[in-house]
Amino acid sequence: MTTSPEFSVPEAVALLSRTPAGLNSLLRGLPDVWTRSNEGSDTWSVYDIVGHLIAAERTDWMPRVRFILEHAEARPFEPFDRTAQFKTGHAKSFNHLLDDFARLRTKSLAALDALELRRKDLTLRGTHPALGTVTLSQLLATWAAHDLTHLHQISRVMAYQYRDAVGPWKAYLGVLKCGAHSD
Repeated sequence: MTTSPEFSVPEAVALLSRTPAGLNSLLRGLPDVWTRSNEGSDTWSVYDIVGHLIAAERTDWMPRVRFILEHAEARPFEPFDRTAQFKTGHAKSFNHLLDDFARLRTKSLAALDALELRRKDLTLRGTHPALGTVTLSQLLATWAAHDLTHLHQISRVMAYQYRDAVGPWKAYLGVLKCGAHSD
């Protein structure tokens, strides 16, 4: 049995810095069937997921890092609107979304690096409006796991488009056995 490694900012940043390029490589230039289709009613398309990542980049991760550093547990974070991407509609091209996400992520990671966080900083606490007390290291670890969650979701949404076309091989395709959920 393996144990979970201790949280490390450089290791998290190694993953976070690769997400935009991974999305770009997988998704840029694909036909709309791959980026605008979803898994049915009340589910998200790949376009929606990337929009969600952009919203989180703007209003969740670094704003909350700064909030913990400035206010600690004195006040709870502002609630994060997990569906903010739907308020802007679908007017932007998908390639524009990919570019926005890459630009925002680069800016976020530069801001994180500029903080020069020390090990003791990672134990600082903040208050999540629904979860209660959280540490800075938990927030940063969640940022990385959030990326992975949505990379998984993107692959699941895309695979769903061929759920019938694969015929009997569906039995061997674990991605088609995952339950649909949007967030």
